[in-house]
This record gives sequence, structure tokens and C-alpha cells, in this order.
Amino acid sequence: MSIADNKKAFHDYFIEEQFEAGVVLQGWEVKAIRAGRVQLKEAYVVVKNGEIFLFGAHIGALPTASTHISPEALRTRKLLLNKSEINKLIGKVERAGYTMVPVNMHFKGGRVKLQIGLAKGKKQYDKRQTEKNRDWQREQQQIMKVHRR
Repeated sequence: MSIADNKKAFHDYFIEEQFEAGVVLQGWEVKAIRAGRVQLKEAYVVVKNGEIFLFGAHIGALPTASTHISPEALRTRKLLLNKSEINKLIGKVERAGYTMVPVNMHFKGGRVKLQIGLAKGKKQYDKRQTEKNRDWQREQQQIMKVHRR
């Protein structure tokens, strides 16, 4: 069950490989995510001291959040992956010029998971070509719909 998608990631990057990671969250964050108060648009994934972290993901606190905590919407969150996956990601990012982008946040077995995409940046002409292809596919669908009648 998908919670939030990062549609901008597919617009700005070629996503070549995807990994699923667990997210270290606090209780109020899980409640806010269940309510759909999460945004991945400006988020990015960074390697720091051999660990992987999610920066810039906005999880807005619910108005009914407890008074004894101070919710921080843009807190840095640690991602949980196997050591081999972490080493593979670090190698690709440092040597091959890839970047890591959060693609999708979803529930799996009652837990919040984050889909990380190993991506290469698109140039402006690549973005225009992708948009042309999308428009052409939409036009083809309309032609086929009219033709079937």
C-alpha cells in the first residue's frame, strides 16, 4: 500500500535500480505517515559514516501530537539496509557517478518501507524527449479509443 510517491524523481532522473529500506521512525511520525502527512518531493538520500540517511523528507506532525515532545518535520532519518546492499550503493555512488533518490514510501507487513532508486541525472533534452513520448502515448490511446467505436 503506497503512502507517498516521488513523481519528480522519474522526471529528473533515470532510475536504474531500486532497493527497499526500512526507516527508523518515532511514534508520532508513524501516526502522521498513516494519516498521509508525508512529502518526498525535496528529499534525498546520503551516505554518512558508512550508513545511509534520508534528508529533507517532510513528515508533518498531527495536531493531536503529544505535548511532551517537540516534533521536527524535516528530521534526518536513518535507513535500514543489509551491509551488502549498503556497500553496493556506496560503490555505485562514489565510483560510477550515481545518486540515490527516494522513490516511494509504502507499508509492508505493517512497517514503513522506503523505495530507494539508484539514479543518473537527466539533461534538459532528455526531459523534453520523455515528455514527447508521454504525449505520443496518450495520443495513441485516444486514437485507439476512437477507432474501436
